[in-house]
Amino acid sequence: MANTTPSDVQLGLDTFGDVTRDESGELLSGAETIRNVVEQAVLADEVGLSFFGVGEHHRSEFAVSSPEIVLAAAAARTRRIHLGTAVTVLSSDDPVRVFERFSTLDAVSRGRAEVILGRGSFIESFPLFGYDLRDYEVLFDEKLDLFSQLLTEKPVTWSGTTRASLQDAHVFPKTEQGLKAWVGVGGTPESVVRAARYGYGLMLAIIGGPAGRFRPFVDLYHRSLDTFGRDRLPIGVHSPGHIADTDQQAWDEAYAGFEAMNNTIGRERGWPAYNRLRFQHDVGPEGALYVGSPETVARKIADTVTTLGVDRFDMKFSTGTLSHDHMMRSIELYGTKVAPLVRELLA
Repeated sequence: MANTTPSDVQLGLDTFGDVTRDESGELLSGAETIRNVVEQAVLADEVGLSFFGVGEHHRSEFAVSSPEIVLAAAAARTRRIHLGTAVTVLSSDDPVRVFERFSTLDAVSRGRAEVILGRGSFIESFPLFGYDLRDYEVLFDEKLDLFSQLLTEKPVTWSGTTRASLQDAHVFPKTEQGLKAWVGVGGTPESVVRAARYGYGLMLAIIGGPAGRFRPFVDLYHRSLDTFGRDRLPIGVHSPGHIADTDQQAWDEAYAGFEAMNNTIGRERGWPAYNRLRFQHDVGPEGALYVGSPETVARKIADTVTTLGVDRFDMKFSTGTLSHDHMMRSIELYGTKVAPLVRELLA
């Protein structure tokens, strides 16, 4: 059973700023998509959700390459919801600049900023910013080590192979109460241990298969925290989903977006063509898609929270060309219907 009590479970949302279509079927501009993301964050705050995450990408299907700027716009129009990334590709960025940007976001949001750091499942940022993919592992490990020191907000002395050394360096602005930081993990034990070693929260990206297969990673994280002498740290789950008034409506609305995105990425990675049979498996108990009516999605989230003992569940509500209107309705139902049902089921 989960250690989390119903009142403690946080429900959040993630988006990659997928470029969507309008009512006539035309693709929106990146600019309009970004403005829509801000509106989605505002609604998420209004319906009482805990977190709104924006992913960083550098390709045509996704409009957001600078999440912190979008999140700053959302911070000016929201009051309670925490704002962060899903994820920040630390390997192809500079840890000092990442800290500076997020400590600035923390200031304008009055302490609501979070950063989720990752290696990136997409690799476009590496050649774009001049990094060699052969350094994929060392880039992340060294930069995560440096970022861990920056989080102390004390003078930093650091040396490595991937950037210039620092000697008693102060980084500004300082935060008022510290910056909350996570590491996003796709399913490798080494990444789980690394998150525990450096003292980050663990965000599990579950985008395929049943949630239960990630239980060994949760147990490994707890054991690793004990080994490194660290107190309990939060664990979250990130998974795709969509909510409508009925299961059939949710499936019908979501399928085209999932098909388009899976086939676009699949052509690059050698995946088989996506189809309805695969989709219906993925929305079932053994799949990683949280798509359906509020009741269906709430049951699946509650099962995941119970199975893994997690503190937060973030639903990636944007997928492919799913329309802004459908996403807004999904957010509304998530906050007003799903969240109360999840807490009732956990109770």
